[in-house]
Amino acid sequence: MEKLASLFHQHLATMQQHAQNVLTQHQLDAVLIHSGEPLTRFLDDQEYPFKVNPQFKAWVPVTHVPHCWLWVDGVNKPRLWFYSPVDYWHNVAPLPESFWTKDIDVNVLCNANEIGALLPAALDRVAYLGYVPERALSLGIAPQHINPKPVLDYLHYHRAYKTDYELFCMREAQKTAVVGHRAEHEAFLSGMSEFDINQAYLTATGHRDTDVPYDNIVALNEHSAVLHYTQLEQRVPSEVRSFLIDAGAEYHGYAADLTRTYAAQSDHLFAQLIKDLNQEQQALIESMRVGVRYTDYHIQMHQRVAKLLHRHHLVQGMSEEAMVQSGLTGVFLPHGLGHPLGLQVHDVGGFMQDERGTHLAAPEAHPYLRCTRVMRPRMVLTIEPGIYFIESLLAPWRSGQYSQHIDWKKIDMLKPFGGIRIEDNIVFHEKRVENMARDLNLA
Repeated sequence: MEKLASLFHQHLATMQQHAQNVLTQHQLDAVLIHSGEPLTRFLDDQEYPFKVNPQFKAWVPVTHVPHCWLWVDGVNKPRLWFYSPVDYWHNVAPLPESFWTKDIDVNVLCNANEIGALLPAALDRVAYLGYVPERALSLGIAPQHINPKPVLDYLHYHRAYKTDYELFCMREAQKTAVVGHRAEHEAFLSGMSEFDINQAYLTATGHRDTDVPYDNIVALNEHSAVLHYTQLEQRVPSEVRSFLIDAGAEYHGYAADLTRTYAAQSDHLFAQLIKDLNQEQQALIESMRVGVRYTDYHIQMHQRVAKLLHRHHLVQGMSEEAMVQSGLTGVFLPHGLGHPLGLQVHDVGGFMQDERGTHLAAPEAHPYLRCTRVMRPRMVLTIEPGIYFIESLLAPWRSGQYSQHIDWKKIDMLKPFGGIRIEDNIVFHEKRVENMARDLNLA
């Protein structure tokens, strides 16, 4: 706990410096950061699961409590109004006392509507960061200071560079996710349904469905060709051919995001494709260095996919370069290589080239790539190549000019297996790349 307290103290110093810089640049006195409010379902008296404002949990590891407020001026100790009402209908979080509370001025807020009386009278030079703008207006925040883009751009750009505290939290999230992945693999081998495999994962990680950083993707057979499949069938297919799980975990608000794919028969072509894609993914990661634009690695992965299509005779009579240039590899790998990871699964700032928010879009040929930044130390990204057999993407190529180069018999044989994705989370350091899950021996 002492180590964590020390790491948080250093993290807070970095955050304070960022706040001081952005407030000075934009002639502001402070930022008022709102944890958020529960959202009521339409025509109902029930609420959606609460999700905290990521700008709030960047400062304090309070992830499940609505109606909290944080006052930051970059100089004084950040002041937290922690919502803890008298309420016998719902569970009430007690006033926190933890590794981080010595660095924060913690105050109790018993009534959510009383926050206005606790704030300074003049808020004309205060920015609001949060997802309830009407609340900011009611407090007297000027409309132009509600989520001001220049302030968010600055903060989002710097969120790419993780502090030691953040890296500690992300490594802890990896440990939990790895435990879950091992449990779901055992559940798959024992013949469970998608629904039951997901339950095994949640039990092993100690998470609820509302706690995981994104809806778990637990897909048997052709379901793994649906990139964001979340249906969770309760019936086991009559024949199980393949299994893909894309599932993560959280620690103090920081996410892990891991994917593995398995074949039911180890001697099948699909199993060999998994093995070979895994090797290519690892080789790409081993080649990664700071100073290289992420887009370049995405293109390199397409070249590696082309090599696999060639090696297994799925495509013949075309050069690997022609496969990439024609867009054919995009049929089998239709998404980006990965994305920034941190307080959010698809973390912010992936296209920002500087703290002013200068935007560099993904290449036109690869519109789903989520990062175009040059890699620098302390950046954390996912590396998640795939090979999928998706009929809606394959269909135009069945009668196109390159149709004769594709072994459609093999493709149709592989379609019932769905697809393959292998995903790790890596940290860029000055002279090496850290693979958090592989360091924990997740194969």
